Amino acid sequence: MRITLLQTDVAWASPDVNARFAEQMIVSSPGSDLYVLPEMWSTGFATHPEGIAETEGKSLAWMIETARKVNAAICGSLAIGELDGQGVLHYRNRHYFVGRDGQVTYYDKRHLFTYGGEDDGYEPGMQRTVVSHDGWRWLLLTCYDLRFPVWSRYHSDYDGIILVANWPESRQQAWDILLRARAIENQCYVVGVNRVGEDQACKYMGGSMVIDAKGATVAACRPGEPSAVTAEIDINELRRFRSKFRVLDDRDQP
Repeated sequence: MRITLLQTDVAWASPDVNARFAEQMIVSSPGSDLYVLPEMWSTGFATHPEGIAETEGKSLAWMIETARKVNAAICGSLAIGELDGQGVLHYRNRHYFVGRDGQVTYYDKRHLFTYGGEDDGYEPGMQRTVVSHDGWRWLLLTCYDLRFPVWSRYHSDYDGIILVANWPESRQQAWDILLRARAIENQCYVVGVNRVGEDQACKYMGGSMVIDAKGATVAACRPGEPSAVTAEIDINELRRFRSKFRVLDDRDQP
C-alpha cells in the first residue's frame, strides 16, 4: 500500500483555503492508495467550536469528491456540529475515513484534551473504529488518544493505527516516543500526521511519520514546514514479523 502524509499549515477557520491547499498537495503526490490529513485540518484546533465547527458538511463533501476523483481513500478529522432529535447542537471532533467510492466511516475522539479545554466544547466518542481498506485494517485515533495505550490496545483486530493530530512543538519529544511505543507494543504500523504552523495558542513542528512494527521510521515529512511524503508498506511483511516474533501471544487479556 502507498500512503501519503499531508503535513499542512492550517489557516484558522478557513475551510476553503485549507481544502485548496490540501488538494494541491494531493495532486503533487499522485498514485497513492491513502491520503492522511491532520486533526481539524479544515479549521485548526478549535476548543470553542461555536461558529467554527461545520454543520453543513462542506469539508466532508470535499473529501468524498476528492477521494472519488483520485481513486484513493482520504482521512482526517473535522470539528463537527450536529443536531439531535430535540434540535440540540452537539459537537464532535470527528475523524473521517472516506473510501475510494466515497463511503464514509468515522471515529469520534474518545480522549478530549482537558488541559486545553477541549472537553468544554465537545462530547467524547465511546466506540473504537476499525476500518478496512485494500486488505488492511486500520484503527482510527486522534491526537491525545496517543497517550492512552489501553484504548489503542491490539485485540487481533487491526494491522495499523492512523493517528491525526494538532500536537504542539512544546511536547514534540513525547509525540516521537509515543508513536514508536504504540507501534512496538502492538506490532503494527503507525501513521501519525501532525500539522505545522501556528494558531492563537501553540506552534506546531509536524513530525509526521510512518513507523513500522519494529519502531523504525519508514518515511517522515520535513520538520517545521508543509510537506507531503509517501510511504510503501507491506502487509505480508507485517504478517511474517508477527508470526515469527509472537509477542502478541503473551499480551495481557482484557
